[in-house]
Amino acid sequence: MKEYIAFDSHKHYTLVEREDVQTKRVVQQRIEHQRGTIRGYLRNCEPGTPVAVEATGNWYWIIDEIEQAGLAPRLVHPRKAKLMMGMINKTDKLDVHGLNVLQRNRTLPTVWIPPGEIRDLRELTRGRMVLTRQATRLKNRIQATLAKYGLGVRQSTDAFGKGGRKEMTSLVPQLPAHTRWMTDLQLEVLDTLTPRIERIEARLKQLLKRTPPMQRLESLPGVGTILAAVIAFEMGDVRRFAGAERFASYAGTTPRVHSSGDKTRYGQLRRDVNHYLKWAFIEAANCVALHHKTHEERHVSKLYASLRQRKGHSKAIGAVARHLAEAAYHVSRRDRIYRDPSLGQRRGRRARPPHEPTCIGSGSECDTPSEYIHAPHEGEEMIG
Repeated sequence: MKEYIAFDSHKHYTLVEREDVQTKRVVQQRIEHQRGTIRGYLRNCEPGTPVAVEATGNWYWIIDEIEQAGLAPRLVHPRKAKLMMGMINKTDKLDVHGLNVLQRNRTLPTVWIPPGEIRDLRELTRGRMVLTRQATRLKNRIQATLAKYGLGVRQSTDAFGKGGRKEMTSLVPQLPAHTRWMTDLQLEVLDTLTPRIERIEARLKQLLKRTPPMQRLESLPGVGTILAAVIAFEMGDVRRFAGAERFASYAGTTPRVHSSGDKTRYGQLRRDVNHYLKWAFIEAANCVALHHKTHEERHVSKLYASLRQRKGHSKAIGAVARHLAEAAYHVSRRDRIYRDPSLGQRRGRRARPPHEPTCIGSGSECDTPSEYIHAPHEGEEMIG
């Protein structure tokens, strides 16, 4: 390697620093963003030279151009890099130089880069999550509006199912004029979101293939087709994690720990994590909570019931989510289906019975496992 190269990328431009390994000569240059400019700038560099790039919002196309130029991109964890630089002042020139210093010291904190195909596929599961969150917010707001005036769907368990919507149609006219108009508008928006979410799910089912890795993920309690796809896309190659605890931390299912002397306090779940994995395991945990009385013999049901009684629903959900995250690591790493600790199942002997509920979406959307099960191709690399 003849030189160190680092990028400090922004929305409209990238500041590049090239440092010669032998002479220590440093050259900085600003590149205006336009497709092809970064590839053109790097065309005369030695093939295989590492290029440090912070994980900003527009790193996809920058990584693509570095790879097309024949160089090796290294995606940098921004927060860890800033801490390791230890600089008081912050400028673009200092930041890009700090990345090269970390490269020179071989302490650059990097994250895994998924292949372009996987980055593209993840937009389906991530986009679905955005739409389902919007739908959930609308449902909550509509029900809260009805509750303000002493109204509510009482004859149906699902307020937005066929029976629930029929009952809601008779309740909305009882609202004041402006509130009624706004509620009708929100219902219209909700009706446009639902078929779009179904279109995403249909597209996923067309692309997903039934393979052993996804069958193993679907053997986890509360995990169905969509959640299994999210976990698979975001987890990537499980071998990049040193252990189940590391993966659970990456997935945002471990609490913050404050320990001093003889006192240890556990705080809220961490925020600087993979939010998509965190969402998936929390959703699966909520599905477990919803059906814990139906499957009281399962370990996750006992775990939820015990902690809910002592520490409340939220912490119980967090504990179940962590168990599921660690279990996802083990079933993927050991090529086995989920083994329930309470039932003493022998490995590989029991799959989920067809009647067991699994969460396929947000909230309480539960269903039986689908015949369509996603899996990445064997040996395919992914990143969280």
